[in-house]
Amino acid sequence: MATSEENNSLFPIFILTMMALSVVPYTIIRLSRAVTKKTKTIHCQCSDCSRSGKYRRSILKRISNFSTCSNLTILLLWVIMVMLVYYIKHTNRESQPFEPFSILGLESGASDSEIKKAYRKLSILYHPDKNPDPEAHKYFVEFISKAYQALTDPVSRENYEKYGHPDGRQGLEMGIALPQFLLNFDGASGGILLLGIVGVCILLPLVIAVIYLSRSAKYTGNYVMHQTLSTYYYFMKPSLAPSKVMDVFIKAAEYMEMSVRRSDSEPLQKLFVAVRSELNLDLKNIKTEQAKFWKQHPALVKMELLVQAQLTRESATLSSSLISDFKHMLELAPRLLEELVKIAVLPRPPVGHGWLRPAIGVVELSQSIVQAVPLSARKASGGNSEGIAAFLQLPHFSEMTFKKIARKKVRTFQELLDMSAQERYELLTQAAGFTDAGAHDVEIVLEMMPSITLEVTCETEGEEGIQEGDLVTMYAWINLTRRNGLTGALPHTPYYPFHKEENFWLLLADPNTNEVWVSQKVNFMDEAAAVTAASKAIQETKEALGASVKEVNSAVVRAIEKVKSGSRLVMGKFQAPGEGTYNLCAYCLCDAWIGCDTKMNFKIKVLKRSRMGTRGHVAEEGPAAEDGIEEEEEEEDEGYDDYESEYSSDDEEERKEQNSRAANGVAHEKGNTSESSGSDEE
Repeated sequence: MATSEENNSLFPIFILTMMALSVVPYTIIRLSRAVTKKTKTIHCQCSDCSRSGKYRRSILKRISNFSTCSNLTILLLWVIMVMLVYYIKHTNRESQPFEPFSILGLESGASDSEIKKAYRKLSILYHPDKNPDPEAHKYFVEFISKAYQALTDPVSRENYEKYGHPDGRQGLEMGIALPQFLLNFDGASGGILLLGIVGVCILLPLVIAVIYLSRSAKYTGNYVMHQTLSTYYYFMKPSLAPSKVMDVFIKAAEYMEMSVRRSDSEPLQKLFVAVRSELNLDLKNIKTEQAKFWKQHPALVKMELLVQAQLTRESATLSSSLISDFKHMLELAPRLLEELVKIAVLPRPPVGHGWLRPAIGVVELSQSIVQAVPLSARKASGGNSEGIAAFLQLPHFSEMTFKKIARKKVRTFQELLDMSAQERYELLTQAAGFTDAGAHDVEIVLEMMPSITLEVTCETEGEEGIQEGDLVTMYAWINLTRRNGLTGALPHTPYYPFHKEENFWLLLADPNTNEVWVSQKVNFMDEAAAVTAASKAIQETKEALGASVKEVNSAVVRAIEKVKSGSRLVMGKFQAPGEGTYNLCAYCLCDAWIGCDTKMNFKIKVLKRSRMGTRGHVAEEGPAAEDGIEEEEEEEDEGYDDYESEYSSDDEEERKEQNSRAANGVAHEKGNTSESSGSDEE
């Protein structure tokens, strides 16, 4: 066994090795991810977003981005490793072969007289009688004496020439890489070793498990409290109007736990006066309504006023103490609203469908919070059945700006989009009074806005037609295009202080019954994941239908090309209802942009199941009847609206059937946006 001193010197090496085995690979992975991360600018370049400072890469911003918990931990571990290397290098003498000539300062083959002369010279320096230093004594005994003996004593010289050491053959030495005080199993050192073993092997895993379980018992995978989900589920109703979604949203447990300080009273009173018109108070009984508002739970009052401060862009008037609460509220809002959408579309008995109306209301609230547009801007006004919310998200736009361009017969957002760049420039500079820079900012934002088209197919795999009780598969291709050529991009959000990605919700619903049959969230930022998901789904579908390998590969290649061109595949399954014809609508709702929502209408015909368990045929009334296709009449009015928003116009809601092709529920939608299909053109 090695000596205790050698064991003590091995302990830093052991610690360094264990740390390097985990730190080095993890650091390489983090660096590779940082290098391969896309550096292409995908955020808005308008002056409003530039002034917000959200994307400004200043030194402080870079330091704050780097100063994450994981990065600081890695840096600390590397500092410890460097210190260990320095300690090992300066405290452990490197093992070298025994060289007596070198120790005595002689060249190989020196004579006996030269050896004796060198020995006497070194004895004067290191002999214990001449030098009382213990280190000198140790060096004299272990090196100088052995070197002189190896070169003068016949036996020692023979051992040196034969084995390389004057003491003869040296055996293999093994040791335990632990500090010396832990190897002395007497009293306190033994207790320290026992405590270390218990702490590392038992207490540490137990503490980690307790922390993990306590956190997982309180939060979901999306870092939303379970209590919040329970509250949302309790207050979610099928007829929940968009104007009432706010009341449910602010009841989140995360918001209720935020403290209400006495110093907040006066700033909240001032904020109440500024946003009072947005609180849906009855003006006829304004005093009673105000008293009722302030009698609510203080946290609810505070949260509603802070949300309204974002919607009305009154955050600049907030006190310093409220600013931190305001930012925390906005930081939590996206994931809380996402969970609220999931609660709205959650399948419920007896038919297992979600609710359409509250889901649309939640997405509308998300759009308004991200773009800082008041909910009242969605109400019809001035001959515009859509409201002016979509206009207010553009830079430098206000209600007065809209009135100016409305005089030039531009009353809907779609009309503004359909204009050429030159026509818009002349409209904004001449009618609205914008500068060249302001008109350029508007053009930049319009180029960033996504344009969505849908291709939806509903069919029963391997069967012709859809019969009641069948498991129907919905295939939906969501096609996204932008005028600037990007696919994934961060939206224009100058009033939202955090990074916000675009998320789209695909809802297959029956607007007549307020039921959501299929729902799924879609994101266009991760192309690699979309390629993998689409190719896997197409491959499994084709293989299930018995397609050849060549056909499967061809279909997969087409799907990959489609994904790379800016499309995403969404698949969902639902059980076919009873016999009949169903007017369905596919919605694609964006949670960040106002005016980019898309929908398409189509019908599916469900046939009656045969008593023998085989598929019966409908009496032939033409090709459409044979294939379960239900023809729809041409929609004469572009104001067909499948869902009714609280802030949309209630006038002219006559619905006429749309002429579309729906074989097995097949329909294609090209450019049917909510702006053109959600309101009547004048």
